[in-house]
Amino acid sequence: MHLEERKLAARTRVFKAVFPGETNHYDTLFGGTALQWMDEVAFIAATRFSREKVVTVSSDKVNFKVPIPAGSLVELDAQITKVGNTSIEVSVDVYKEDMYSDKRELALHGSFVLVAIGRKK
Repeated sequence: MHLEERKLAARTRVFKAVFPGETNHYDTLFGGTALQWMDEVAFIAATRFSREKVVTVSSDKVNFKVPIPAGSLVELDAQITKVGNTSIEVSVDVYKEDMYSDKRELALHGSFVLVAIGRKK
């Protein structure tokens, strides 16, 4: 499979619901929880792409555009954007979706770099 085909095949989408236990005193999703979810989906995409053991070494420019209230649906969309010899850059978009309407908007965007820590045997 060619590089671009592998990138497309590794694209990972995960959906979650925002429950009250994941929110702050403003009744919106904790930023730390959002970052954890983003890191998880970046990890999954990088692993699907490389089929190697990978770990996150950096996150860059995570932009919180709009708050995500409790009761929202969230889609995390991870795509491979750059491939090095031992590192993979993954772009993650987080969309907020109203549970009871068609309203959907980009809520967060960030970039993560993961590196391979071992070789397949």
